[in-house]
Amino acid sequence: MVDVSDQQLTDKGLDADAASGRILLLACGALAREILALKNANGWDHMVLSCLPAIYHIRPEKIPGAVREVVARERDNYQKIFVVYADCGTGGLLKATCDELGVEMVAGPHCYSFFEGNDRFAELTETQFTSFYLTDFLVRQFDAFVWKPMGLDKHPELRDMIFGNYEKLVYQAQINDPALVEKARECADRLGLAFEYRFTGYGDLATSLETVAKS
Repeated sequence: MVDVSDQQLTDKGLDADAASGRILLLACGALAREILALKNANGWDHMVLSCLPAIYHIRPEKIPGAVREVVARERDNYQKIFVVYADCGTGGLLKATCDELGVEMVAGPHCYSFFEGNDRFAELTETQFTSFYLTDFLVRQFDAFVWKPMGLDKHPELRDMIFGNYEKLVYQAQINDPALVEKARECADRLGLAFEYRFTGYGDLATSLETVAKS
């Protein structure tokens, strides 16, 4: 497990008083920057962030087991554990695991949906199912999480085969950063796709964490 925070994330030897009121946010490493920004902006000092490796974004079969392991280890150290993953390609297995463990998780099929807002994303996909999505994290890590895993670094000729049915790249921006917009536009060019910029902010991630913080 990779811990990502400006404080110690997995305190050991906590007694019952120390655990009282503390909430563990067990999250995808690809969401660390956004969660910390929300946590710090809102003064949610009782919420502690701990992240599983971001690479599970492309290895979703690893997520349910990793979540189970952390919850078993940390349950007694926190009043509540909240899983900051949507389904994320687990085919319902993560939801089943969380239900079995008695912990809650973010609603939605994936981060693209909850950043857009789950209701809004569902509406858009009715007519925009040929879109390929990137978030701030994926723009920053495009080569490591898209280009190389798809083998395009060694076989660029596969690009049109893989992305031939896509029409555009949609960059869902969490922050307003012109440098990221330009990099996202370059990613679209590399994939041979039209480019669309959408500023989503934190979407349903913000409202979900706010609800948990007040619980």
